[in-house]
Amino acid sequence: MNQFKLLFALLLVVLIACNTGSNQSEKNQAAMDNQKGSFQYDLDFLKQYHKDLIVLGTDNAQIIVLPQYQARIMTSTAEGNAGASFGWLNHELIASKKFSPHFSAFGGEERFWIGPEGGQFSIYFKKGVPFNFDNWFVPKEIDTEKFEVIEVNKTSASFEKTMHLQNYSGTDFDLKVNRNIQVLTDSTIYQLIGMAPKDTKIVGFESNNSITNTGKNTWTKQSGLLSIWILSMLNANENTTIALPYKKGDSTQIGKIVTDDYFGKVPADRLQIKDGLILLKADGNHRSKIGIAPARAIPMAASYDAKNNLLTIAQFSINEIDRDYVNGLWQIQKNPYSGDAVNAYNDGPIDGKQMGKFYELESSSPAAALAPGASMHHLHRTIHLKGPKQSLNEVTMKLFGVGVDTLVL
Repeated sequence: MNQFKLLFALLLVVLIACNTGSNQSEKNQAAMDNQKGSFQYDLDFLKQYHKDLIVLGTDNAQIIVLPQYQARIMTSTAEGNAGASFGWLNHELIASKKFSPHFSAFGGEERFWIGPEGGQFSIYFKKGVPFNFDNWFVPKEIDTEKFEVIEVNKTSASFEKTMHLQNYSGTDFDLKVNRNIQVLTDSTIYQLIGMAPKDTKIVGFESNNSITNTGKNTWTKQSGLLSIWILSMLNANENTTIALPYKKGDSTQIGKIVTDDYFGKVPADRLQIKDGLILLKADGNHRSKIGIAPARAIPMAASYDAKNNLLTIAQFSINEIDRDYVNGLWQIQKNPYSGDAVNAYNDGPIDGKQMGKFYELESSSPAAALAPGASMHHLHRTIHLKGPKQSLNEVTMKLFGVGVDTLVL
């Protein structure tokens, strides 16, 4: 009888311990789940796979940069480690430690690419192949290879990479890429947007990018030119809209307002052209891309997340004189330098597969007709403002002449 009581007591202890362990495990999992979407979660996650990770900024306004991913700005926060993480990350692909054959879509709030994507001067298709996805490959220099760290301090970092590329027509390019990243102070951001919105958390950063012709030959329009192309992957949801301002005017004089058929015509319920403003749904549910030519482009783009009271502003350099921009359409082109200066992209399913729930704000430099030793520069800036709707409304009225409710599709 005593042995039975002893066995029963031992079994009870085991059951209690197991239940306690199970409860603790559930609590730990819940804590992890609660952190998802925070800057701290993404910081801890990336530290597991990238020991050379660089964090720039102050206690509240911070960004993460990865040299291994071409000095990519992976994400940012305006409210410290516990704040929201603004960049879209492909956690599954990063954790796999693998590269994808066509494009390693690791995500990241701002990455450096080189144009053009399509056409007879493309660097994404080998000579003579059809322009389809099976033949599309992002050059390893801007997809899988590391950028060298030149200098790092608390709020800035600089990187460099030498490259050899060949375009669809067989032209070879030797070049050097320099990328300088800077976290902006609050006062600088207030100057850039023309005001200091009340009760609003902010983070801003910019990249100054350059390509230098390190070869012996001048780059010419006849044999193909390159351009600097900056793309931002941001978190999409049902309540987010992209807003692109454009210059108004007679289309017979300055061309059409928008290119909206990169991947087929964008449905009317997902794209609206208002007076001086283009709106594109950024929900990650329908693959679509639009672009604005340099004659129409204004050096600013935005997105508004009504669910999270988040306004994102992109500012970038546009050359008012040089309007030769590379054309990225996937076809042999009659006008290979009639491309866009500003683009926006919304991801969506293709044949049942999807990269992720993200959207992109993109800017490009003009085509770089560079003599040996010459360089071209391109600046791209990102500002996030998270706060009361009324404060964000004052910002959009200042910058775009409309309230935030107008920026909703």
